[in-house]
Amino acid sequence: MADVLKKGELFAPETVTDLFNKVAGKSSLAKLAGTMPIPFNGSEIFTFSMDDEVNIVAENGVKPAGSIALAPIKVVPIKVEYGARVTDEFMYATEEKQLDILKAFNEGYAKKVARAIDIMAMHGLNPRTKEKSALIGTNSFDTNESITKITYDEALIEDNIETAIAAVNEAYDVTGMAMSKTFSSSLAKLKVNGVKQYPELAWGANPGSVNGLSVDVNSTVSFNNSKDKAIVGDFANAFKWGYAKEIPLEIIPYGDPDQSGKDLKANGQIYLRCETYIGWGILDPTAFSRIEAAEQVTV
Repeated sequence: MADVLKKGELFAPETVTDLFNKVAGKSSLAKLAGTMPIPFNGSEIFTFSMDDEVNIVAENGVKPAGSIALAPIKVVPIKVEYGARVTDEFMYATEEKQLDILKAFNEGYAKKVARAIDIMAMHGLNPRTKEKSALIGTNSFDTNESITKITYDEALIEDNIETAIAAVNEAYDVTGMAMSKTFSSSLAKLKVNGVKQYPELAWGANPGSVNGLSVDVNSTVSFNNSKDKAIVGDFANAFKWGYAKEIPLEIIPYGDPDQSGKDLKANGQIYLRCETYIGWGILDPTAFSRIEAAEQVTV
């Protein structure tokens, strides 16, 4: 049997690089924000807040101190996993065939990890169960109460965006916006005197920028019927995410690891399980605002 994969082996470094290159193309947050390496035990990012401006000082003049605040943000990685059954022919296939299977698994896993980053960091949910995660707590855009919320009104959608941008702390730049597909569609249909104002968003397009602002259109923004329509802010400087480079890929030839009630050996299958450590941090919630649908009032 070819030795492309062995039980308990790690993804090769080039495979990890390829995986997260694909992730960056499918996750709104990965597209809009900067990435950093994260060790298994987490890392601390220090943010400085300097409220005063610089001071002009005359020759031999007094040099008063400016105000400064130092706030550490702990970025702790969370382990996510995904497993899939494949035919046990994989165990006896040629190296070329094994590489084809691994490539297909890598493609699929990249999509799942990309969605997971958005779902966890935007909504604070476990992507599979769609329930709030105690491990995430307030480390998400939906669960952080310090992030300004703007009530969505489709008839005033441009005003909503301007209000959301104005709500961002003036110490930050607005570097990007993540939009739900329905929000993008509403912009695409907006007309003034019969002329579409955002034709680049027509037909479900994802142009990458609108009016010079980096944007990404993604179903993850409205995942699980979230009220979120758009998130705007300084993604480049006030949100960081990363991953641990070691990604174990386990080959399980026996048993029922996914608890499906089907024995692997009896069904001519093996189980591929991959685990990844992902971490992120909202360095300053005042650098962002959310446009969200109004609460539905039941009578």
